[in-house]
Amino acid sequence: MSSTGQSNCRSIRTAADSALMLSVMAQPDTRDGYLGNPRADDWLSPPPDSLAGWRIAFSPDLGYVDVAPDIAARVREAVEALQALGATIEEVDPGFDSPLEVFNTLWFAGASQVLERLDSAQQSLLDPDFLAIARRGAAIPLRDYLTACRTREQLIARMQGFHERYDLLVTPTMPIAPFEAGHNVPPGSRYREWMDWTPFSYPFNLTQQPAASLPCGLDDQGLPVGLHIIGPRFQDIKVLHTAQLMEKHMPNSFPRTPNL
Repeated sequence: MSSTGQSNCRSIRTAADSALMLSVMAQPDTRDGYLGNPRADDWLSPPPDSLAGWRIAFSPDLGYVDVAPDIAARVREAVEALQALGATIEEVDPGFDSPLEVFNTLWFAGASQVLERLDSAQQSLLDPDFLAIARRGAAIPLRDYLTACRTREQLIARMQGFHERYDLLVTPTMPIAPFEAGHNVPPGSRYREWMDWTPFSYPFNLTQQPAASLPCGLDDQGLPVGLHIIGPRFQDIKVLHTAQLMEKHMPNSFPRTPNL
């Protein structure tokens, strides 16, 4: 708190804020049975002066996503800024089909575990859309769940091989413009569930890769567009450093507001 008793907060966060947060919370913990890479990165280390020597893959649509033209244009401009920072850019898709079915199987089945701890009265207090997903998950056969687990393993292996060649993968963050809060999908759209309009994010939840969404300008409606920066597993620091460099070299994409 400030001396006036008001919170000294900012409405816009930066990559440096994320690094500070990770310096506190992202530490190895032996109580974690899924600990994959027990090391402590220097989250507050400064980024390099350039991206010279970095090879970055740019996939405008992952090979299967329909992206709004104005969003695609802003993202391509941001990729040009990455190139100006010294990176070698190659336009290439990572080479997998949409893993939506795999994601839904694992997500729905996981959500169903919540229901086991709640009685019917408590379940009625859940978000209706989450409750519907959890109930669908409870009906997923074990065979389908295990098949989804194996497919996920294959996708992880594919992306690990992909990143033997590329330091990062960049895509749009979202294929559509932001819409009014309080809706799972844009009103009047063709989408049925939120997973339908987030095709650039959930694949990399499946593969356990670090990623950041970085503002890279405004679409034709004056709404924000995001550049999705995806790193290899356990290479969060590469994502953070790239975001910090982009903030420095694309200041017009990062409007600032005074501290309150």
